[in-house]
Amino acid sequence: MQRTFLDLWVGIFVAAGIAALLVLALKVGNASTTFNVGETYRVLAEFDNIGGLKVRAPVKSAGVVVGRVDEIHFENQRFVARVAMKVDKRYQFPKDTSVSILTSGLLGEQYIALEAGGDSAMLKDGEMLKITQSAVVLEKLIGQFLYNKAAEGGTK
Repeated sequence: MQRTFLDLWVGIFVAAGIAALLVLALKVGNASTTFNVGETYRVLAEFDNIGGLKVRAPVKSAGVVVGRVDEIHFENQRFVARVAMKVDKRYQFPKDTSVSILTSGLLGEQYIALEAGGDSAMLKDGEMLKITQSAVVLEKLIGQFLYNKAAEGGTK
């Protein structure tokens, strides 16, 4: 009887551990937070570099999730990435809103940040955001730093 009681508790502990790992995997994979609001409008933005931005990445303003990335594709004529975002209709943004790709968290999850402008006209469904800032690529920054340091060393 004692052995089966111990086996039962070990089984419960193992099942709880597996459930915790599943929750953690969903949290890291951004699958646990869904953005299912019926009324949304779609806005577009073009970036020179989107880094590791993925579909379903959050769109935030002032730290609050106001939408999700809906679609990402490469614009072959202009050689830029076009990102389509679905924003909740409860949140209206001016036409001169700026959009940036930023990184958050320890794992480097990338998201889109909207910073409202001062225009009185609001964005409508399907409009393009003009003021964009691409993702910061760490490798490119390190390369620039090393190049500048090498150039400084050569002139002395």
